Amino acid sequence: MNRKILVNVVGVLLAFALGAVVMLAQGYNPLDTYYRLFEYSLAPGKIAYTLSKSVPLVLTGLSAAVAFASGPVNLGQPGQLLMGALLATIGGLYLNLPPILMIPTLLALAMLGGALWSGVAAVLKYWFNMSEFITTLMLNMIADFFTYWAINYPFFDKNANHPQTPLIAKSGWMPEWGNFNSNILVMLLAFFVIWFIVKRTTAGYEWRLSGQNSLFSRLGGVNVNKNYLVVMLLTGALAGLAGGLVVMAGPHRFIKDIGANYAWDGVMVAMVANSEIVLTLAYGFFFGVLQTGSVGMELITAVPRELIEVLQAVIVLIVVAGRGYSETFFARLEARRKMRARSA
Repeated sequence: MNRKILVNVVGVLLAFALGAVVMLAQGYNPLDTYYRLFEYSLAPGKIAYTLSKSVPLVLTGLSAAVAFASGPVNLGQPGQLLMGALLATIGGLYLNLPPILMIPTLLALAMLGGALWSGVAAVLKYWFNMSEFITTLMLNMIADFFTYWAINYPFFDKNANHPQTPLIAKSGWMPEWGNFNSNILVMLLAFFVIWFIVKRTTAGYEWRLSGQNSLFSRLGGVNVNKNYLVVMLLTGALAGLAGGLVVMAGPHRFIKDIGANYAWDGVMVAMVANSEIVLTLAYGFFFGVLQTGSVGMELITAVPRELIEVLQAVIVLIVVAGRGYSETFFARLEARRKMRARSA
C-alpha cells in the first residue's frame, strides 16, 4: 500500500512539474497559477461547491472501477449517465410527491435508467456473445441522440429557445444548506455501500476473483455469468445515479450536453486509481478540485483551463506507466535481496 501511495504521489508531482515547464515556456508564472487553482477550489467558501462538482466524477469512477476489477469492460458510463438523468427528469416532471418520497423515487429512477442501458449490453453479450467493450461504446452514441431527441420533442420546454426540458418539481430538488448540496451525502452513501460489497462480501470476492482469472473462478464453482450480469447492472446503476444527481442538484432540468465530460473523466479516475475503491474516491475529488479551480485560474491568471485537461491526462499516463515500472523495479530489488541472503 505504501508503494502504491508513493507511485501516485510521485506521478502527480511529476505531472505538475511538466505543467509548470509548459507554463514557463508560455510566459506564465506556474507558482501563482497553481496557487490560484487551489485557492479557487479549496477556499472555505468554495470547498462545498468543489465537493458537489466531484460527485459525478466519483460515481462514474466507481462504476468503471467495479466493472474493470470484476472483468466486464463497461465503457458505457456516458450513455448510462444520460439515461439515468432522463428518467429522473421524466419522473420529476410527472410525479407529484412530498420531498421525503420524491427524492428517493427520482434517485431510484435514475439508477433504473442506467441499469437498463447497461443491461442492454449484458443481454447482447449473453445472447449473441457480443463484446461489451463495443456495445457499451455504441450505446453511448444511441443514448446521446435519443436524449437529444427527447428534449427537443416530447419533453421540450415550449418557453425555451434551446433544447431543454421544463424544471422538475421542486420536491425533487436535492436539499441545500448554504453552499453544501446534499448530493454529496448520496455519493458518500453509495461509496460506502460499494466498498462494503466489494471488500466485505462473498459476492465482492467472487467479482474480484473473476476479474483476475475468470477460468480459475469458474473451475472453483463461481457463477461467472450471473456475476457478470449483476456487475453490469450495478455499474450501470451507479452511472445512472450520477446523471440523476446532476439534474436534481442543479440545473433541475435536462439540458443539452448535461453529461459534459463527467463520465469519461470518471473512466480516467478509475484507470489512475487502478480500480481501487478508496483511491477512486480520492482521485474523483482531486479531479474535481482541478476542474473547479481551473475556472478561477483562467479568470485571474489568463492561463487557459484546457491546460488542466492536459494535466489530468498527463497524471493518468505517468501514474499508470509508473505503476508498471515500480512493480518491476521493486521485484528486481526483492530478487537481488534474496540472492544476497542465499549467498551469505
